Amino acid sequence: MANNALDDLALRLTQRVVEAAQASAVLPLTYEQRSRSRLRARLDDGREVGMLLPRGGDSLRDGDRLSDEQGVVVQVRAAPEPVSSAETDDPVLLARAAYHLGNRHVALQIEPGRLRWLHDHVLDAMVRGLGLGVTSQEAPFEPEPGAYSGGPHGHGDAEHEHEHRHAHEDRHEHSHAR
Repeated sequence: MANNALDDLALRLTQRVVEAAQASAVLPLTYEQRSRSRLRARLDDGREVGMLLPRGGDSLRDGDRLSDEQGVVVQVRAAPEPVSSAETDDPVLLARAAYHLGNRHVALQIEPGRLRWLHDHVLDAMVRGLGLGVTSQEAPFEPEPGAYSGGPHGHGDAEHEHEHRHAHEDRHEHSHAR
């Protein structure tokens, strides 16, 4: 019997590939699965794989490549999942909806004229209450990475060494050194 639920798999993806290596298969993963470092999944060709990445790294993004110790490379794809979308040509209305969703710490995909989030009927009702139409569908979900995450849209903590100052309503300030 294997020590780990992933030990019995022939293909064990253990590292990210930074160069544009040719992928031999596609690994479709939901947003939640792309946030994990350990999981059992199935490639688009039906092979079962184990993903054993170092813990604490950034979430996988659509198009990232992973490899095993023998150099087999697979490409990550954002798998379709239940999402909700709101579209408008009104930038203020879109910004207002993004503000309220962000205030609830919702992972949010932001595109010109459209916001997308994982389907939730309570959030859908809130956005409708702001005056936007909401549609639900199955689609890939690729939210904005966190402001302090690594990668092309953010920056890692090593590059983020300064103090944060916060003013509070009771008129005192304190800082958090990073």
